[in-house]
Amino acid sequence: MSEKQFTIQYQFPSYITTAARMLKKEGFQVYLVGGALRDILLGVEPHDFDLATDATPDEMLKIFPKSISVGRKFGTVIAIIKDDKGEPYEVEITTFRSESDYVDGRWPSKVKFVRDLKTDLSRRDFTINAMALDLGIKNKADEWVVIDPFDGRGDIERKLIKAVGNPIERFKEDGLRAFKACRLSAQLEFEIEKKTFEAIKEALPVARLVSMERIRDEFMKMLMRSPKPSKGIECMRKTGLLKIFLPELEATYGVEQKLFHSTDVYHHSLRTLDIAPDSVKLAALFHDIGKPKCDMGNGHFYGHDIEGAKITEKIMKRLKFPNSEVKRVSNLVRNHMFFFPHYTEDMTPEEKRKYEQHKWSDSAIRRFIARVGEENLDDLFALRIADAASNPKTAFRFEEIEQLQNRISEVMQKDMALTVKELDIDGEDIMRELNLKPGPIVGKILKKLLDIVIEDPLKNRKDLLLEEAKKMVNC
Repeated sequence: MSEKQFTIQYQFPSYITTAARMLKKEGFQVYLVGGALRDILLGVEPHDFDLATDATPDEMLKIFPKSISVGRKFGTVIAIIKDDKGEPYEVEITTFRSESDYVDGRWPSKVKFVRDLKTDLSRRDFTINAMALDLGIKNKADEWVVIDPFDGRGDIERKLIKAVGNPIERFKEDGLRAFKACRLSAQLEFEIEKKTFEAIKEALPVARLVSMERIRDEFMKMLMRSPKPSKGIECMRKTGLLKIFLPELEATYGVEQKLFHSTDVYHHSLRTLDIAPDSVKLAALFHDIGKPKCDMGNGHFYGHDIEGAKITEKIMKRLKFPNSEVKRVSNLVRNHMFFFPHYTEDMTPEEKRKYEQHKWSDSAIRRFIARVGEENLDDLFALRIADAASNPKTAFRFEEIEQLQNRISEVMQKDMALTVKELDIDGEDIMRELNLKPGPIVGKILKKLLDIVIEDPLKNRKDLLLEEAKKMVNC
């Protein structure tokens, strides 16, 4: 392995050069490594800067009085360094190390601190992440030497994701690296080198050992940071990774949509994902995931929205998403098929007659808002637009959303209750007046009272609601 070097110009924040200077002063090497250096070479401003050094954690703790050891076994210290304006920043600094005897598809059981930079770089995942900028050597103003033993810069120029050394060994060491390869491919719009790609397939048993939380985090990075997340998902499907954590999505591959779509369910879902804004990307990916179970065989998928919401909830719980996010996304999937009859100038007399018959009343608008949640309306509309925009055969017209938004604004200007909390009565009132004990019946009564008020907002008065509640109990 021949050492390669080149120089680049970059102006680092003062807190980084201060940290480097403090290590260099004590006779230690210090390098910028990882994604930050890769991003600089790509012309992207890094979010954070990771440093590597031959100083041990104990030696770093002496050099940086305000620091903590967050991974002593792995040699990682967080140093608190002030910039030239006195603002404190956290700088992650890790000791050069070698690793071996990986367990659970993720963690090395043997970690050895070393003094050699090349040994440290050789344990890293991909060539584009296995370079190091020497923060102790500056040729002239802001010009730095980069050590590049695996030709990472060349792979950046070739737009290639390539494993360091033997790709099968790299993926068997850490099962998350396979998912990361697909994520980086989508995020950077790079291709995966052939041997590296094939090694992912061979290392699937190790990838299956990775926790769902870690896979979820890598997956969400891909969705939120990629120009076209579909590229990464298709990489996962072709390598077998998708089946490990999203078999329900893989099941949509090849499910034909004969009547209203130009592609199968899988490719339509990916197109919708690519178009959708960040807040609805998950809902966009899952919005039709219930179709395989609801396939009538004739181009219809009755009830796929309800089934899709159930499957979405199951997936997100498996991937350990917060309950609030599970509820929000499954709610969007459940409601994405809404149809709002809208008026157009070019309607025929028969179309106008049907419009008058089916147009939404104020109570229908209130029921829609209550069902979806006022806080979710904008996301639901964004999902509907992405769904339609991804399908060239759609009959959807954007006037539908605009007119619905206008109707919602019109109805919401009126005094009305859309949640139980907005009723002019609460559980304490019901228990006291009806002599009831705490229990599920109180919640059921409140829900029925809300249904009454949604139909007729004028009934949101305590005396009227108590009368209705008494009728329910007496029945």
